[in-house]
Amino acid sequence: MRFPLPASRFYHTPSAVSNRLTMGTIHITILPMQDYPYVVTISSEKGGVGKTTLATNLAIFLKALNEDLPVSIFSFDNHFTVDKMFEIKGQKLKGNVADLLLETPGSELLHTGQYGVNYIPSSTALTDLKHSIKMPMLLARLLALSQIPGILIIDTRPDLDALTENALYAADRVIIPVKDMASLENCRNIFELFDRRGLDKKSLALIPCLIDSRIKYEGMFRDQRTLLKSYAINRGYRCLDVHISKSPKVESLNTNPAGRVYPVLTHARGTDVHGQFFRLASLVTEEMEKTAEPRSLLFRQWLTAENGRKKEAFFARLTGLKPDCLFCKRPLLKEPTGTASYYFETSDGGASGFLEEECFFGFLLSSIYNLDNGFTADDPTWHILKDSTKESSFVFRPMENGNGAEVEFSQFDLKGSRQSKKHYKLREYEGGLLSRERSKLFTLMSETLAGFGESLRDGFLFVHPVNPQEPEAILLEENYRNFNRLKKHIGEQIGDREA
Repeated sequence: MRFPLPASRFYHTPSAVSNRLTMGTIHITILPMQDYPYVVTISSEKGGVGKTTLATNLAIFLKALNEDLPVSIFSFDNHFTVDKMFEIKGQKLKGNVADLLLETPGSELLHTGQYGVNYIPSSTALTDLKHSIKMPMLLARLLALSQIPGILIIDTRPDLDALTENALYAADRVIIPVKDMASLENCRNIFELFDRRGLDKKSLALIPCLIDSRIKYEGMFRDQRTLLKSYAINRGYRCLDVHISKSPKVESLNTNPAGRVYPVLTHARGTDVHGQFFRLASLVTEEMEKTAEPRSLLFRQWLTAENGRKKEAFFARLTGLKPDCLFCKRPLLKEPTGTASYYFETSDGGASGFLEEECFFGFLLSSIYNLDNGFTADDPTWHILKDSTKESSFVFRPMENGNGAEVEFSQFDLKGSRQSKKHYKLREYEGGLLSRERSKLFTLMSETLAGFGESLRDGFLFVHPVNPQEPEAILLEENYRNFNRLKKHIGEQIGDREA
């Protein structure tokens, strides 16, 4: 005989492999589990619409409906109502929501709270921190990696700042409370935001909130709820099939001599609001159970694929490098000496590699700066020039001026501002007949920009300083993107067609 297991409240990775345990005639399937939260964001640009009351009480009612469902909450607002509702006296705090944004895993910040709801403590540092948040999908990535189980509720500030936008994009369900025409009009900004970002607006839903049941109208709109819902539907907004009434009893739960915030579940029994929150929690639970793959799981899958792509791109760039220094022919990346101090790449990407520090600096002294190689390491000029090369990028561009081939040399600072420019004749050999040496400038250009026959390709060679202790780091995704951005910026300045 086989007994069916109840439906899981958690989400499993698609590649999870089942382990079967057989006990007599009972077969139990155990799935390896990874936690990906179903995210509900409560948001409105209008203050005073009951956002935080909605968020905190929804969390408690969700837990009351199913005590086995992990429910968590945090707030991007700074009024600390979430903390007052859920904190346990004497509880030692181990982090807050600011730490979440600074990459601390969310599961490590969860605190066991009152009524069985987990919470991440609020923070006063968000006002300063939000100005450094440039990525609209930062929170989505953090929640995908958070290992927070079950359902997560996010309370937001009454504006569309960077934190609110992140909370909106990370949500499986966005609940927007509206209590009057002003708050209904403000909804337009959230819907337009989703349009601009190309996001599915199906996740957005309005809920009439703080509805005064004593107010009645003549005609087809009998009350505030019907009026707001009709106007919302007329604008193309989806409304949840539930509303939250205005209640003096509920309002008193936030203001009392004890300084606590009390929940509707335990302190407002018998009110309409009590039943309405049960209905809302049931709707959210039903939606969660119908969601096979929450956004956090989908984002984790995307991150996994993206990381795989980045690794492939990194190794492709790495394997495409010239193996040795162009000047001394030493295999720089195989030596633990840490002397690969410059990365070079042509504008068309046809050649790339590293240059040994002393080789490139010696080349600049003799071939570019025309200075005597008799400099000693204790010469102040030697130190000034060497420090300058470590803070500069260099461009070598082959040209034809009618009198033979030459190279346009430019030196830029690391922000892409040109500091100097000179032209040099391009000869294969230097010196007289008795002391002919192969030109280092010719070696550099022919090894990187060689074209058909004895010609050089159109384009330029870009040389950029790197950390000699980990030179390959410049090929990592973010570093390489910055390198390419600088190369493109410089190419546009010198008028190169490859830029």
